[in-house]
Amino acid sequence: MSAPVLRGFARREWGPLLTTVRTALVGRKWRALPLTLGAVCLTALFQVVQNQSWGYGPVQDIGSVRAEDPLWLALLRTPLSLFVPALDLPVWGALAQVLLVFGIAEICLGRLRTLVIAYAATLAGTLYARVGIALGPGNPLGLPASDAQVVDTGPSAAVVGLAVYVCWRYRAYWTAAVVVVAMVVEVFVKSNLAGKEHLAAIAAVLVVCAVVHFRSRGGAGRDSGAGSRSGAPPIRS
Repeated sequence: MSAPVLRGFARREWGPLLTTVRTALVGRKWRALPLTLGAVCLTALFQVVQNQSWGYGPVQDIGSVRAEDPLWLALLRTPLSLFVPALDLPVWGALAQVLLVFGIAEICLGRLRTLVIAYAATLAGTLYARVGIALGPGNPLGLPASDAQVVDTGPSAAVVGLAVYVCWRYRAYWTAAVVVVAMVVEVFVKSNLAGKEHLAAIAAVLVVCAVVHFRSRGGAGRDSGAGSRSGAPPIRS
């Protein structure tokens, strides 16, 4: 593939997204990212606290979700579970993911929509774990009973969900496809609860994308029928 073709692909795939992010950062700098900076600080704080002898229990009590927990307790803990990093993975990776993906999403989607999508993705993973365990390991979508004691994914499901949603909104479809394929490969290479929760998060976000798309098309059709200017919905709303 020639250099001009690659440049053209890059402009089509990432041009609108990068323009939006660059404009916000140049104009407002770190003031454009209050939610993201708060999320990074909260994730780092939870990491420090849960690695202390006195802090592990309290962090588990307020932000760690397992399928064996009562549903009401899991739902109560889920919002904070977005910011509790996995103990068995390097925290710097989680912090970098949150900074990059939450930052782009906050600029491109706004704070409220970023939180909604992140929570929906995390909640989808949490609820899937319960359904998968109920189905059992004999079902293609099932999980072994031992996964009921495994802590949910933490920030990663939210990161994956936000990445897919932002790519869809900004028509970076190839990038979204790469994220989805990477998560599928993860499940085949290492079939664990976290990988399958990532796929559940993606599925939930794709449903949201479909709903937004058809609602937008319906709104555009009504505007066109009323004599207003018709056309594709804007990328950001």
